[in-house]
Amino acid sequence: MRIMSRFGSAIIVLLLCLPRLAFTQQSLPPGGATTTPPAMAAPQTPALSPRIGTEAEAPRAAGPIKLDVVVTGKSGKPVSGLDLKDFTLLDDKLPAKILSFQAFDGIAQKPDQPVKVILVIDAVNLPFGLVANERQQIVKFLLENGGHLAEPTTVYVITDTGAKISRPTLDGNTLAAATEKLGIGLRATGRAAGAWGAIQRFGSSLDAFNSIADNEAKTPGRKLLIWAGPGWPMLAGPNIEASAKGQQQMFNTIVQLSGKLRQARITVYSVSLGVPGIGTYLYEDYLKGVKTAENAESGNLALKVLASQSGGRVMKPDNDLTAQIDTYIQDATAFYTMSFDPPPADRANEYHDLKIEVDKPGLTARTSTGYYAQP
Repeated sequence: MRIMSRFGSAIIVLLLCLPRLAFTQQSLPPGGATTTPPAMAAPQTPALSPRIGTEAEAPRAAGPIKLDVVVTGKSGKPVSGLDLKDFTLLDDKLPAKILSFQAFDGIAQKPDQPVKVILVIDAVNLPFGLVANERQQIVKFLLENGGHLAEPTTVYVITDTGAKISRPTLDGNTLAAATEKLGIGLRATGRAAGAWGAIQRFGSSLDAFNSIADNEAKTPGRKLLIWAGPGWPMLAGPNIEASAKGQQQMFNTIVQLSGKLRQARITVYSVSLGVPGIGTYLYEDYLKGVKTAENAESGNLALKVLASQSGGRVMKPDNDLTAQIDTYIQDATAFYTMSFDPPPADRANEYHDLKIEVDKPGLTARTSTGYYAQP
């Protein structure tokens, strides 16, 4: 990408190569106990080899595409008790045959693998004070109901040098104690100002997101990924213009992340503290599926865009992060899983819109909003 600003050619090269940082993960010791974060390293110049976005095709699915679907009523709560006949699946506005269908209500009908909840504390894109506040709210959630979690839960702490991961557990007390021990001085590099800082956070955040998707793809079952924080910079604005090479790399990254999230069965949610600001709803301009590299922009990789396209939700910021998480967790109580055969594509990475309609008034279905088909 090329930025028409005073920051010069270094930024141009970096933007052409995003995302680019190697990202490492560290598992917390058994039982969720954590250790003191390592000493902070000196800032390093990002490597110029992108970790993702270099291949032209999305991960190939073996057989039919599987979708997790949540149906909600006017109250916003998940609705159970629906049958196959109540659903119509549209692929590029054309009806597609549903090959398999399962309904789960969390009581009588439970999935073979319990739904996993992934809580992400973002220490890359927030000032220390907000990181501490978000950690306190997440601990409050973990201690609800005497620390008895409804779903296996894990906590990722994202820094610009890697991720600390707790093991999935139903013991909220142990997980809360481990989370509280984490210091808030988690950023290895100082918050750089202007475009350079935004570039650093954009790249390391996307690498973290990609790393989580890779890690969670190793385990079966559905996952709810709840990211605490507004996400990384969108790098969008009137002074940003993309080169053809930059757009192609961004398009490849968009294609790959779309496939990874779907195959790992990850639905993404965004929660954040504060009040709505000027940029709160800017992501809504990028919700449509990207069909060609010429249409790819960095805004298409925003956290809230990925959340919306995965079938998740985005709430406006407020002061009760715990209540936001509680609302999202309800999506694990009742949902539907269905599959279909995608038609052969005429070209690699052919984008298809997906929509599921429910034949009952007042009900809305949420699932992945699209996929990239292959010849």
